[in-house]
Amino acid sequence: MKRLLALVLTLVLLLPAFAFADGVVNVFNWDEYIDQEVIKQFTDETGIKVNYIIFTTNEDMMLSVETSIAKNFGYYDVIFPSEYMVQRMVNKDMIQEIDFDQIPNLQYIRQSLMDPSYDPSNSHSIPYMWGTLGILYNTELVDEEDVKTWGVLWNEKYKGQILMMDSVRDAMGIALKYLGYSMNSNNYTELSEAKNLLISLKTSGQVKAWGLDEFKDKMIAGEAAMAVVYSGDAQYAIEGNDKLAYVIPDEGSNIWTDAMVIPADAKNVENAHAFINFLCRPDIAEKNCREIWYCSPNTGAIELMGEEYTSLPVLNPTEEEIARCEYFNDLDSAWLTIYNQLWQEVKSAK
Repeated sequence: MKRLLALVLTLVLLLPAFAFADGVVNVFNWDEYIDQEVIKQFTDETGIKVNYIIFTTNEDMMLSVETSIAKNFGYYDVIFPSEYMVQRMVNKDMIQEIDFDQIPNLQYIRQSLMDPSYDPSNSHSIPYMWGTLGILYNTELVDEEDVKTWGVLWNEKYKGQILMMDSVRDAMGIALKYLGYSMNSNNYTELSEAKNLLISLKTSGQVKAWGLDEFKDKMIAGEAAMAVVYSGDAQYAIEGNDKLAYVIPDEGSNIWTDAMVIPADAKNVENAHAFINFLCRPDIAEKNCREIWYCSPNTGAIELMGEEYTSLPVLNPTEEEIARCEYFNDLDSAWLTIYNQLWQEVKSAK
């Protein structure tokens, strides 16, 4: 009995300290993804206390929100999923429709990011930050003409000097784009072709290392000729090494968005709308952009930052570049299994 009681007490202590009073909003966001002064300013201006909780992956976030909804706990009022997870949550009725009457600052969100494939009409989500996937390269080691195509990853000139994404959707998406297919292909023949391309990349010794977040620091240190990275990491690296440049290959790439949504079981819905509207205010969006230096969807914030922001091509892809990109769609369980099976064949190839 004592052991059972101890277990119950432990579980209770492990639960986040959520509050459901009228003057609070429970926010579930990525780590280091907001200016902490913005949180204080929101409370100062509205009197609403922010309980700020962090997650590290979309999948961890999803599990926690599913648990909350299943028990009607109402743990969270605002969460920040990526685009494919927004689509999954909409399909599972896990998030509410946005009341646009309560979000007048929506007018500042860039039109090219509105009405996306993952959430038509933005009925359930509003963009918070966004970016692209491309190639970060050392201009002293790589010819600019070569990186205009994803084919550079298979160019023997750069054998052993490439850092490649160790991510099923990103890696498969790159191969699919190079072959002229959609990054969201559900054609088994196309997927098999992409798998074989990636296997050749692995077995030929083209790639120096497969990984993710560590690439920006390796490129700053000059440890490779090029790396496949997200635009935010590219900007960070370029600021640390002026010999680096970033490109979205001509075949196109992935455009990603982290969005603001309200879960179905939210207890403080009006406060949630107030918080989202606050983050869409130009001066607040400017502060958050300066803090984390990802692409801002907020035209008002961009105007406030002026040339300091607009002079950075990594953060300002052209409309033509954006048109060549596509969002990752959520995969149903059958196709997700197929993608993962093919990816395991790539991973195990020698």
